[in-house]
Amino acid sequence: MTEPEESAELSGGPNQQPSRWRRVAAAVGRAAQAPFNGAGLLYRIGQENLHFTLPVLNGAFGDQLAARHDRRAIQMSFRRHEADIAVADLRLGPAPEGRGRKTVVFLHGLMGDEIIWQTGAGPEDVRFGPRLQQELGANCLYVRYNSGLHISENGRRLHQLLTELVQTSPAAVGELVLIGHSMGGLVIRSAGYYAAQEHSVAAASSAALEPGLATGPASKWLPYLHDVFLLGVPNDGSFLEQNSHLTALILRKINIWPTRAISGLIDKRSNGIKDLRFARLTDEDWQNEHADDLFPPRTVVPPLPGVRYHVLVGSLMKTVDSALHDYFGDGLVGAGSARGRIFRDPAAPPDLRITTRVYPRLHHGTLLSNPEVYQYIREQLAE
Repeated sequence: MTEPEESAELSGGPNQQPSRWRRVAAAVGRAAQAPFNGAGLLYRIGQENLHFTLPVLNGAFGDQLAARHDRRAIQMSFRRHEADIAVADLRLGPAPEGRGRKTVVFLHGLMGDEIIWQTGAGPEDVRFGPRLQQELGANCLYVRYNSGLHISENGRRLHQLLTELVQTSPAAVGELVLIGHSMGGLVIRSAGYYAAQEHSVAAASSAALEPGLATGPASKWLPYLHDVFLLGVPNDGSFLEQNSHLTALILRKINIWPTRAISGLIDKRSNGIKDLRFARLTDEDWQNEHADDLFPPRTVVPPLPGVRYHVLVGSLMKTVDSALHDYFGDGLVGAGSARGRIFRDPAAPPDLRITTRVYPRLHHGTLLSNPEVYQYIREQLAE
């Protein structure tokens, strides 16, 4: 090879392909930049889908974020236009005739957010919130919360939020309706438990001071509550979390380095997820020294008297009279758990009004956009 030819191979002429060395150098440069480009792409995707990634992060590790006062920890709030909104800024108004409007409050499940009630996965999916507001003229409100916190912590916060709602807009809130999906239903039940406790304490104090006038605090939200809809709610716990807990327990018992490491990773899951094992609704349940036992003590949280409960259960099966239906249910929540022993108690007081409906061939997420489920909710609220 002559010297000019060798020079041409190294530098490449104007009409030639880049030399072998230049191609190698370019490939090395692209490989070196790949991690940075990939990280940038992931960051852009994360920012564009923050309404999805942030709730997932909170569901998995939200308790740890909150403990560190991390700015990514979600604070319970009503939401409007994909942003937190103060109760005073909701500016709810009464119906034209001056009566309070039916007010519907939606709560999402683990790792979810308010968007699930407003948009569907496809064009044919029913959007429960906007349609109820349009067809019934109801005030539809959406709550976002950190699903990684203990259920009882979110229950207390929901109790406070609903109290603030009825105190701020007493003329605008007529019948109060709560609709919860999955963990959201447990948060609703926990909030009712703490509201009832507070109501009982206030009534007892009032009776001690003024016998015969123990009516309780009229400003609280319980007197407004008319309906509770529980969609795919693990009222008796989640079989997935029960299996996770049992797996971690067995690995710890084996007690060698690999099993300890794996069980340690499993135990990093959030308090909210751990509470799903047996649907722990009160502080006492997770604070109990036997909380991690295979069969821990659990506080009974009964339905609230005078409130209509609608227990809506999904099932992957065509038939609903099998053991598989009871255990697997909608794929994430067993049908037996969704029906809930507390809602099937034959010795329940006669003033409890509980309706249970099972929807075959519906998985956990489809309950949120199914036309039959929506039609049932609409018919009950239109009465």
